[in-house]
Amino acid sequence: MQRPSRRQFLKSSAALGAGTFFIPNRVLGGELSKTLNVAAIGCGGKGRGDISEISKGNRIAFLCDIDRTRMASAVEAYPDATVYSDYREMFANEADKIDVVTVSTADHMHFPIGMEAIRLGKPVMVQKPLANTLWEARVMGNYAREKGVLTVMGNQGATTAGTRVLREWLEAGVIGEVKEVYYWTNRPIWPQGPGLAFPEEVVPEHINWDVWQGTCATERAYSSKIHPFAWRGFWDYGCGALGDIGCHSFNSAFWGLGLKGDFVVEASEVSEFDETIAPKRATIVYDFPAKGGRAAVKVIWQDGVNDPNTDAAFVRPAGLPADLELNREFGQVFVGTEGVIFVNDAYCARSPELFRDGVKVESPRIEPTFERVKGGPTQELCRAVRGEGPKPVSNFEDHAGPLTEMVLAGNLAVRSGKRIDWDSGKLEARGMSDLKRWIKREYRSGWEPKIS
Repeated sequence: MQRPSRRQFLKSSAALGAGTFFIPNRVLGGELSKTLNVAAIGCGGKGRGDISEISKGNRIAFLCDIDRTRMASAVEAYPDATVYSDYREMFANEADKIDVVTVSTADHMHFPIGMEAIRLGKPVMVQKPLANTLWEARVMGNYAREKGVLTVMGNQGATTAGTRVLREWLEAGVIGEVKEVYYWTNRPIWPQGPGLAFPEEVVPEHINWDVWQGTCATERAYSSKIHPFAWRGFWDYGCGALGDIGCHSFNSAFWGLGLKGDFVVEASEVSEFDETIAPKRATIVYDFPAKGGRAAVKVIWQDGVNDPNTDAAFVRPAGLPADLELNREFGQVFVGTEGVIFVNDAYCARSPELFRDGVKVESPRIEPTFERVKGGPTQELCRAVRGEGPKPVSNFEDHAGPLTEMVLAGNLAVRSGKRIDWDSGKLEARGMSDLKRWIKREYRSGWEPKIS
């Protein structure tokens, strides 16, 4: 039996997610306005950028944030929006007036908010990572499929032209068989590692700390050293450096090489950490078996890299000129049997560059086969809601959920110090039942998941 070609395999692996138009019933009935009423949950930091992105052509009708100070600029920019500090109250009072939802909160709250939006039938964008536990990522993807709700994760790289160019090059075999993919980042840029102090403070009047704690079973006193930024280093709230950048970076290989499914992952060069806080530095290596028309591929992740150009511990990918300066924040390199593809950022926002034998060569001229998306993930979602575009590439069930699982399995390897043989079908590490406590979290009383 003849094996499919690389191009045939890669095309078939994304045909459903990238080419299917999802037309809601209200669109077919002519009831849905071109202007969508947006409910934005999480309005500071990244949330402010998500609101700005989705506001183009839409109405910001509701703003929800546990921190009135952090949401002040959004309230000023959209004075007609109704304001809430508890997303549950907002949904209870306003669900019938909401057309689309954005979720830009701390990672541990992605799941309960996203699930409630799906339960109510609301198209939803959830920031990356989709959830901060493997079980939550799987359940949310399955629930979106069951309810037939349009979804997208906020990994901008899934919408950049550079990602599509890179995949087209891979499909055309520009660098032959891909053997290794390298990613690096200077994250964490927030406090991480053991020994950190988070002194108890009086909860300011402008913060709803109870809702911020949400599902987390560990009762912690409010500290300004946790909210609004340093929560990323906590296993309970965030996912460390890998969770912050991994969904952005890994997206190109995950989508371009069809990496969904089983793999083996192991961590090394891990700095000190504890049960509360993630390490400052780690190297994580994934091994994906050959699949369809694709050869086996190794994915190497390095975080906590201060400067890849001077860091003695940084493993520099082969095939690049020795004097080529690498982005200090993040970058990616695909190493193949016939050359190297280099992208000097995490999102493929910059154009890929081609190298052969350590020398840059002219970019190949390949006919575009993938749609170029404008406006980022939220606008991609809105076009699908209106019936004007296909289902977002990074939808929960086909893409964002499995991609998040790949990322979070890396944290399993870090926390356990063991080689993880990941069984995607069973959502477990083979032969390691003791890791279940990290695959599915313990929930705070009153915040247990309700799926209906």
